[in-house]
Amino acid sequence: MPLPSQDLLHIDDLEGPRSGQRILRLQGPVVLATLFQFQAAIRAKDAATLILDFTAVPYIDSAGIGALVGAYVPHNKEGRSLALVGVSDRIHAALAVTRVEQFFCFFSTLADAEQA
Repeated sequence: MPLPSQDLLHIDDLEGPRSGQRILRLQGPVVLATLFQFQAAIRAKDAATLILDFTAVPYIDSAGIGALVGAYVPHNKEGRSLALVGVSDRIHAALAVTRVEQFFCFFSTLADAEQA
């Protein structure tokens, strides 16, 4: 059975303005139903800096949070950075409740993350 359209995750994989930057622009929820798609996009290419644009992500569940932490670990271990952009209060609260927000660098805008 296909997912209802509000449960679909669309991911644009973009090159950042600086060498070694990769941007994943997410549109839709990061949840169990979209988990494998999200993980595959993260693992598709290595970049020194991975910027995840959450501006159009309405919510994240525990599986999505687990996938974020799963992305953070190898990036951190290999000296690469992972930045989150446009995280809503709702998602930030979910990351705080699960005590994982300290692992991530947050930026209000894509431009701020690209410059950092």
